[in-house]
Amino acid sequence: MLDTFAMQSAGVAVSSAELQLKLTDNKSSPAAAGMGMEKDNEKKLIEITGPALSKRKLLVGLDLLCLCLASIPFFACELKAVSPYRRGFMCGDPGITFPYLHREAIPDELLIAGGIVITGLTIALGESYRVRFRGVRSKAFVRNLYVSSLYKELGCFLFGCCVGQSLTNMAKLSVGRLRPHFLSVCGVTYASLNCTPGTYVATVTCRQPDHRLEEEARKSFFSGHASFAMYTLLYLAFYLQARLTWRGARLLRPSLQFFLVLLAVYTGLTRISDYRHHSSDVLTGFIQGALTAYWVAFHISSMFKSSGSDLSPTETPDSPLSPHHTVC
Repeated sequence: MLDTFAMQSAGVAVSSAELQLKLTDNKSSPAAAGMGMEKDNEKKLIEITGPALSKRKLLVGLDLLCLCLASIPFFACELKAVSPYRRGFMCGDPGITFPYLHREAIPDELLIAGGIVITGLTIALGESYRVRFRGVRSKAFVRNLYVSSLYKELGCFLFGCCVGQSLTNMAKLSVGRLRPHFLSVCGVTYASLNCTPGTYVATVTCRQPDHRLEEEARKSFFSGHASFAMYTLLYLAFYLQARLTWRGARLLRPSLQFFLVLLAVYTGLTRISDYRHHSSDVLTGFIQGALTAYWVAFHISSMFKSSGSDLSPTETPDSPLSPHHTVC
């Protein structure tokens, strides 16, 4: 009986100890949870107001600086700050004897407005839809999700525009290839030059009173219309591939992409029929625009980086220094 009483006493003691331990855990668990929440809030506060915020602002400034640097060659050419290379020609070359047409099928204003407005507006609508209906998130210091999303996608698109047109204008100024209507713009003929067919004419004195037209006639290689149209519209085709994920768009999406590329090709071909460029100029412009669009879409923009992206509606956001993350 003493053994039984001892066992019962020990059981009561063990039960009391377990009960006391559970009560202690229950009392301490809310406190621990509260401390955890406080630590999370402090961490978020540090991310919003601490050194991370200054770093993100610095990175935004760096983005703007890179955008300005990438556009320097473009503006140097457009503002006539640099004159093109003055290349000569072979006497009797039929490639520069075409007439000068005052009207263009697609003028510069229509090209720029179409490429920027169509692509930019589509991207703006697409990103606004994702923010409104897909519940995307962002770790940007700009708390407005619309501004953050537009900054990332439109910023990448505009950076590609600057890079592509800077490459184009650098080639125009460096090569100085004569346009097909050069002799017509210059106001001379092979007969008036009294040159021997097959000989190289190093210099020519143009009778064109407008010096700007003569300079433009020395910027044939390569086609800016072809490169810009191919970049903007092919980039939009890539954007539709990444964002237009509706299952019912099985044929709608490729049809839209086909017409976008078709419009870009048509724009380049009109430069040949308008006697503004040689066929090799247009082909090179197509290649340059397509390569730039692919580079920006797949290696700079985050449109194809939804896995682990900071704009994913279901997954954890990336670190600000992640290669899949663009800080705003």
